[in-house]
Amino acid sequence: MRLVVQRVSRAAVQVSGRTVAEIGPGLVVLAGVGVDEDEGEGETDRLAGKLVHLRIFEDEAGKMNRSLLEAGGGILVVPQFTLYGDVRRGRRPSWSKAAPPDIAERRIEQLCSALETLGATVRRGAFREHMEVELVNDGPVTIILDGSQV
Repeated sequence: MRLVVQRVSRAAVQVSGRTVAEIGPGLVVLAGVGVDEDEGEGETDRLAGKLVHLRIFEDEAGKMNRSLLEAGGGILVVPQFTLYGDVRRGRRPSWSKAAPPDIAERRIEQLCSALETLGATVRRGAFREHMEVELVNDGPVTIILDGSQV
């Protein structure tokens, strides 16, 4: 699983002009699942733990020293199969390394459930839909997490 994590002051997802999810301060997580990731709840649990405990929120002294749980923010998880786009050849990305939709949907839901179990308030983007994602990156702070490295 690959995650692009952005600290935000607010974010929302719209589908067909209708808001399906929104958060105030917190994290937007663009989540992609690789083709070989049908199993691995352990990886999902490790990623969820890393997300809620990343010290990327400012404390009273202005230092990034607080986690999402300490700061009290929400998480907006947006399915993003394009994170596995392979552009090494040609100009058109290959999506062959992205998991099939049924596997990806199950794994992303496992991530959301693990985040909720850890105490996070989670909102979800829409799977298999054309989404418009609006966010205000706070900082900006952007982190990339790869499950194979966690």
